[in-house]
Amino acid sequence: MGAVPSTPRHASTTAETAEYLMSSLVGEKSFPLASDFWQKLLELPLTLRWSPHRVHQACQLFAKNNLQTRHLAKILIHLSWCLQEVIRSSGAPSVVYLKAVNAVYISSVFLKYIIENSQSENIEELCLSLLENEPLPKDFVTDQSIEDLVMHSVLTFLGSVDVSPTTSLLHQELLNFMLVAMSTQLLSGPTPGPKDVNPLIDAAMSQESSLVSLVVHRLLLNYIMRPRVPSSGAISYSIFSEESQPGVLQRVGSAAANLVLLPFNYWVSSNGEGSENQLADCSLHVLLILIHYHRCVVSDESVTDRSDDSAISDSVSKVSTYFTVNPYSKALGNARDIEFDRVDIEGNAQNEPVVRLPFASLFDTLGMCLADEAAVLLLYSLVQGNSDFLEYVLVRSDVDTLLMPILETLYSASRRTSNQIYMLLIILLILSQDSSFNASVHKMILPGVPWYKEHLLHQTSLGSLMVIILIRTVQYNLSKLRDVYLHTTCLATLANMAPHVHRLSAYASQRLVSLFYMLSRKYNKLVELRDDKQQTKATSTGDSLVEDMSAELQIYTDFLRIVLEILNEILTYALPRNPEVVYAIMHRQEVFQPFKNHPRFTELLENIYNVLDFFNSRMDAQRLDGEWSVEKVMLLIINNCRFWRGEGLKMFTQLHFSYEQENHPEEFFIPYVWQLVLSRCGFSFNPSAINLFPVELHADKQIYNEASNKNQNGELNEHRVLLDL
Repeated sequence: MGAVPSTPRHASTTAETAEYLMSSLVGEKSFPLASDFWQKLLELPLTLRWSPHRVHQACQLFAKNNLQTRHLAKILIHLSWCLQEVIRSSGAPSVVYLKAVNAVYISSVFLKYIIENSQSENIEELCLSLLENEPLPKDFVTDQSIEDLVMHSVLTFLGSVDVSPTTSLLHQELLNFMLVAMSTQLLSGPTPGPKDVNPLIDAAMSQESSLVSLVVHRLLLNYIMRPRVPSSGAISYSIFSEESQPGVLQRVGSAAANLVLLPFNYWVSSNGEGSENQLADCSLHVLLILIHYHRCVVSDESVTDRSDDSAISDSVSKVSTYFTVNPYSKALGNARDIEFDRVDIEGNAQNEPVVRLPFASLFDTLGMCLADEAAVLLLYSLVQGNSDFLEYVLVRSDVDTLLMPILETLYSASRRTSNQIYMLLIILLILSQDSSFNASVHKMILPGVPWYKEHLLHQTSLGSLMVIILIRTVQYNLSKLRDVYLHTTCLATLANMAPHVHRLSAYASQRLVSLFYMLSRKYNKLVELRDDKQQTKATSTGDSLVEDMSAELQIYTDFLRIVLEILNEILTYALPRNPEVVYAIMHRQEVFQPFKNHPRFTELLENIYNVLDFFNSRMDAQRLDGEWSVEKVMLLIINNCRFWRGEGLKMFTQLHFSYEQENHPEEFFIPYVWQLVLSRCGFSFNPSAINLFPVELHADKQIYNEASNKNQNGELNEHRVLLDL
């Protein structure tokens, strides 16, 4: 077979036999499904070492010959049979267990190579079927596709066999196999279409609901319990080897064949943020891919074309598409707390299997892991799609377990991806839709916030810290990201919190008034630029620029109005409980003066000036020896809050913002999940084959980089969310 030499059939050593068997696997000769070749291949303790060049060449030969040999389909069938036998033996270590590990690993390597080097639109090189003249075992069932057979077996093992020190290695390799099998998504564009080819993930979607529930349950338990793969197994599956190390098809201890597929560095984490627990993190990534997958299918309808005035009408076929229901997303959305078996409020019995999870453990695990972007996406998926989990989070008395890492991550926004910032802000917005949450965060007092460096925060409330961080995020966005959606989300959360503010800290109150000043400066700058362009009588291109400025000016007018409404709601519903807010407004009252006659702000500012007049008049009426100090002004405000009755204030309808996922969230989430997999899980892919999101083709082996992420944000964020007033 060219550069991969054959070895005599009656080999005298294990290494020579291994060389022969692997050479035969990638060669031109087709071995029947029932041939003992497969048993010998999968039972061998492989110690074969090939250079990366030879491995690459072997993969090329395998892909080339697979059309005639159908060896990929056959090894997948044997993988399925091995898994079925392992399941029957309860996963206990045995010869068949090692065969299953070998089968899943070898098939993963060649499957991945074929997928990422496919030249056809339908990935025909996979050849996931047997030839018609293929001799079959008597008990072989022909009415089931190979992809359905293998995915059913893989998912059944993952869902039904407990993770233990003896089974964790096979669990890990099957999760890796799942990533490979689902990587066909990387070949398609960001918008799922009916021509997308994802045979193995489609097979996963077609499994019965009971199996789907088992898989979702197992993947989440893996993430919660974080079982560790024994070190002996983990070492043997280190796929990447340095240039100075020999290592291709090298078997260490009792582990399976170790094919190092360079330059396609396979399952290697090259950054410092590598998995603390590979099995847990890989389980999470597989779950995220499964729950966010959307299959687009075609629905043909016969319609009548009456565009012609003649009596004859032609029947034409109108093609429409729709997305099938994702059973994994549905199972996650219906998951229930194992500690609390709530009766359906409508008295309906559950007709389908329900995933039961320890919500308390899941809550605590997420609190520990929110520095990881994938954990943030899981939390988003739960609070957005599972009403029971959202309710559980809202009634927890220690909601700071989640909020503190969220706020700390937002504090370090410059070191985070913009997508992670958006996810965190949406989570806060969803939580702020609940009035009890907004009230409770102001009752929780934090002794200190050591990671906040700009100001000493001592004995501040969690609600005050939220206000501070949200305003800081707006400030960061003004200077760096300049994203309107981010502004909207931050202000929407602040608006939801406003009526429930209780004893807002002095620093948070100052920042709130400063927020109006920051936005007003941006507004004034836009007004000046627009007026300058209008005065210079710009060309048609300039006219377009003026229109753009006017549109941006309208956006910032809306932002300023929201901030004024936030201040109004605090003054209207919570003034006696927030003397620091009154002080901050009095201290910076000049920032409101330029907008006093603005038609969008007049009524709102009338309320603010009614409050100012009330407290200013109390100051004027009190004779004071010496100057007013901060302490004296605060004492006056606190004393006079008791006499405040809100007379003269105009009541406005309370603002309430809610988060609504857009109709086609898959256009954002599918590319986003795969970017996380490629950057966090160590799974790499041929950059030139990726069509799911933009990739800059550098010499680096790791394809994920910040530049590509930034390039994508502008397009993706348009499809992310809807905010309803």
